[in-house]
Amino acid sequence: MKQSIARWAFVPVVAAIVLVADQWTKALVEKNLPMWGAFAPFPALEPWFKLVHYSNTGAAFGLLRGQSSLFVLIALVVIVAVLVFARQLPTDNWAVRFCLGLQLGGAAGNLLDRLLKSGHVTDFLLLTLPVGGKVYQWPAFNVADSSIVVGVILLGILILGSDREHAAGERVTS
Repeated sequence: MKQSIARWAFVPVVAAIVLVADQWTKALVEKNLPMWGAFAPFPALEPWFKLVHYSNTGAAFGLLRGQSSLFVLIALVVIVAVLVFARQLPTDNWAVRFCLGLQLGGAAGNLLDRLLKSGHVTDFLLLTLPVGGKVYQWPAFNVADSSIVVGVILLGILILGSDREHAAGERVTS
């Protein structure tokens, strides 16, 4: 019984940590920076990194602006799918559970913003990258966006690694 609870609880606990960090950082930005304002917390990094206070009606990194209803629906589907899938995972699959927790927390964080802020999400991390004499500004993002992206990338790496191990095992037994 305890193992079953631990297996089930890990994903929501990771998600709760992400959700709290996301909402806390957004609240700090909303309280301390005017809308469209910017602040360089590390002056030496100012050309490349700033905290900003932007409002976003799109998906992660500002994609598909103005589609808030669609993103609410997608977030709800993702949340239910992650919770159902997490219950089916083997007990020892902690890395995949961690990735799912990151994705669940990120989806919940941005969903909460959309529901409480008339379809808007607060973005506050802004990166500017000089590449080959040109300057590229990455769209502003937040902790929830980062958690979703990191969770998806790590999950992809785990799946690719698992596929390679499986393929190697098949070659050995053939």
